[in-house]
Amino acid sequence: MKRGPLLLAALVLGCYPATSRPDLQPVADAMPLEVALFVPEATRALALALDADSIPIRRTVPDDGWLESEWFDAVSLQPTSQRPLGIQVVRLRAFVEPGRPNHSVITLETVYRTAVDPSRPEREFERQVPEWQPVHARIKAALESLPHDSF
Repeated sequence: MKRGPLLLAALVLGCYPATSRPDLQPVADAMPLEVALFVPEATRALALALDADSIPIRRTVPDDGWLESEWFDAVSLQPTSQRPLGIQVVRLRAFVEPGRPNHSVITLETVYRTAVDPSRPEREFERQVPEWQPVHARIKAALESLPHDSF
């Protein structure tokens, strides 16, 4: 009996590759933190912590381990229709990955755009906000409010 093709078909059907998570890697200076929660719980807890501090989260997908905001004003924390250009208009994304047993690693980026060039991908112009930016401190505090160990 040939089990090879049957086993291969079972593996392919068992690995449904669809995900709502964007095909992005966090920017280089994004904030990492290991938390004592599984990926879906860590994602939900982060969304709640950010919401409690009035950070406008647009979408949270706990099973895929990510969340993001709209572009928002870094001072008022309100979503904005202003062109996302310059340090006063930011977007937040969190990527949650499995860590050591019973833990997850959250990598949180708060980005702004340095320029606009329609001939290049927008992501090329996104940079992590500097630590002196007040929104950075608020988001870092929300992240660190989660149950975590030091890296």
